[in-house]
Amino acid sequence: MVQLIPSSDEVMGILKRTGAFREGHFVYPSGKHTPHYFQMPLAFRYYDTARVLAVALSRLLRIEKEISSALPKIAIISPGPGGIPVAFGVREALSAEQIYWAEREEGKRMFRQYVQKGEVNPCVIVDDIIRSGDAIQETVRLVEELGAKVIGCGTIVRFKSAPDQIAEDIPIKSLVEFDAKFYDTGDDCADCKSGAPVEHVRF
Repeated sequence: MVQLIPSSDEVMGILKRTGAFREGHFVYPSGKHTPHYFQMPLAFRYYDTARVLAVALSRLLRIEKEISSALPKIAIISPGPGGIPVAFGVREALSAEQIYWAEREEGKRMFRQYVQKGEVNPCVIVDDIIRSGDAIQETVRLVEELGAKVIGCGTIVRFKSAPDQIAEDIPIKSLVEFDAKFYDTGDDCADCKSGAPVEHVRF
């Protein structure tokens, strides 16, 4: 029997194989330490891998009745440039009519000019990874300001510490729920105490 939606372990295998998931001793610009690091665009540089992940996420989303009944007159929206490959892959798999992505400018998340109130279809927000959920919540507010309805949300990876739903009890569908581990300072970090080499990361 063909497995239409890969398991969490299979998705993590893809992310490890493409270098999108790494294990070691990493320090974020915020100063937090972690034994793992996701750089999701590395998985989407390969067409076949990108298609597997996007199609799998689209199948999770299609299970939701409100999404399946609205197809194809929906909009796929990414909270930022990092989620654009996911958004295009999901849009293609669902044959959705519209696609948009937000960007941050002067500290505020916004769409490009000329996106008019009332012209955006019911929205499904997708991203490559949800760490805190802040970007998703900002995008929900942005969509609502345009008078559009959010009917679904999905991501390849969601940290378990992030919210598992958005506006009006809409579940966040994910292929992987990851139990992230962070240390606020090096004094708390187990890898620092063991003397493990440090790699500083930009995101």
